[in-house]
Amino acid sequence: MKILRGLVFCSLFALFAFCVCKSGFCKAINLNSLTLAIIIGMLIGNVFNKFIPDNFREGITFSAKKLLRLAIILYGFRITFQQIFQVGMQGFWADVIMLTTTYLLGYYFGTRVFKLDKDLCMLTSIGSSVCGAAAVLGTDSMLKADSHKVSLAVSTVVLFGTISMFLYPFLCSFGFLPQEVFGIYIGSTIHEVAQVVAAGSAISPEACDTAVIVKLTRVMMLVPYLFLLGLYLAKKSKTKRTKVPMPWFAILFVVVCGFNSLNLLPAIIKSGIIEFDIFLLTVAMFGLGVETNFEKIKGLGLKPILLAGIMFVWLVFFGGFIAKVIA
Repeated sequence: MKILRGLVFCSLFALFAFCVCKSGFCKAINLNSLTLAIIIGMLIGNVFNKFIPDNFREGITFSAKKLLRLAIILYGFRITFQQIFQVGMQGFWADVIMLTTTYLLGYYFGTRVFKLDKDLCMLTSIGSSVCGAAAVLGTDSMLKADSHKVSLAVSTVVLFGTISMFLYPFLCSFGFLPQEVFGIYIGSTIHEVAQVVAAGSAISPEACDTAVIVKLTRVMMLVPYLFLLGLYLAKKSKTKRTKVPMPWFAILFVVVCGFNSLNLLPAIIKSGIIEFDIFLLTVAMFGLGVETNFEKIKGLGLKPILLAGIMFVWLVFFGGFIAKVIA
């Protein structure tokens, strides 16, 4: 299989991070395997990138993208509908407010202030406001934008999403918000699902569970956005567009949550699945780290980075305000 070499490569480093973080020292400093794996991945991907064989690349991408989706589906074994109902409408409204305001802010600043291309503004704005690279790629499946615009949007999302992943636990440690609202804050403002998991798990299991629920609610909002975008583009061009892509991994996550709510599995089996899921997430984090190329980010030019930076500041501060008010 083409992906096998890269998958094994990611799995070996993930296993190292997974085992190291079982030590008392890592537990004492609250270092989890997801955070360690992405740090190792970024180090290897940027310092030793030229030594990685080309036939590893497909497996690394598979780990960072496809394997992550399986891990998120299995994450449902940690969560029940009872917990979802506890988060309730607070998380939903936080998602709606942050998605809408971030997208409109990004599109306005991009087109009116920075005079950037409309497609690039839409791609960057949806990546920041919904679910990172997945939202960028989903939107591009309808826009059919130039490949360099997609790369620009994805790179800025990766840059600021990665910063968020390390910033939010730091903010929590300094009492930026009450810890009980941090799950809603993380889930409604951080870019990628993987980054939400990493930031949430660095704070507490409860914060991580809430963050994932809120984040996946936000991911599912990509569907109505793409539907509306499709209507707009069809009206504008008078031609039929490609069908709206469905975030099946988010839907299957909800299905697994429903099954877990029935409490049918023995505790020991569920514990084993959860432990395996942590390992899969660690593999995905390492792959994501390897694919975070700082040279590409450095060559983006200033305006797209400034645009993504403005949305990032909005997510951090206005998102904190919304989380505190709603919760």
